[in-house]
Amino acid sequence: MSVAKAVWSRVKHMRKGRPFSRNVFAQVGSRAAVDKTLSNLVKSGLLERVARGVYMRPKMSIYTGCRVRPSPIDIMMVLAKANGETIQIHGAEAVRRLGLSTQMQVVPTYYTSGTTRVIKAGNAVVRLRHVSNARMQYAGTKIGTVLTALYYLGKQGLSAQVISRITKAMSSEELRKLKGCKMPVWMRSALLLVNEAALGPASNDPSALNTRCKLLPPRNTH
Repeated sequence: MSVAKAVWSRVKHMRKGRPFSRNVFAQVGSRAAVDKTLSNLVKSGLLERVARGVYMRPKMSIYTGCRVRPSPIDIMMVLAKANGETIQIHGAEAVRRLGLSTQMQVVPTYYTSGTTRVIKAGNAVVRLRHVSNARMQYAGTKIGTVLTALYYLGKQGLSAQVISRITKAMSSEELRKLKGCKMPVWMRSALLLVNEAALGPASNDPSALNTRCKLLPPRNTH
């Protein structure tokens, strides 16, 4: 079977409006042959190129009669998978999900193990910001959400209320795994307070916890 026929035999079964990477055809033939086939399918209107290396079968909206556009977040996830990147939610979003803030991001931003860049889909954009591996631990889980929130809040953002929220949001097993993560000294000290807060009423005294938070060692910004 030719490369063109092999590519089309897969494409025609893909869901319309769902983006995919050209990498899914890596075993079909050479990159040049696959790219040429995808380009021809775009020219014929059977495919739409939504970003570099990302395509989808066109889909028309039953409400507007216009073509459905994929979100930049969907495109981001396709590219991340194709590149072998790890994606973690941004600290600001993690804080919001934990109920510590109501502020929404103006431009969706995520942490990545890949390069810092902006992904566009029409007028919509999503930003990817490269961070250290320490911030990418347990990405996509509640543990990762709490970890990235702690990094975002920093030592100065800790309080009895914050510690209480974190304690309530996690199971004892999740707390155990979180404390096993690589992290700066100031954060590990904060987690000791979380552990104390989970042990009993005496440790949940707001004034006591707030006082201890203020005694945490200075934040390591390196």
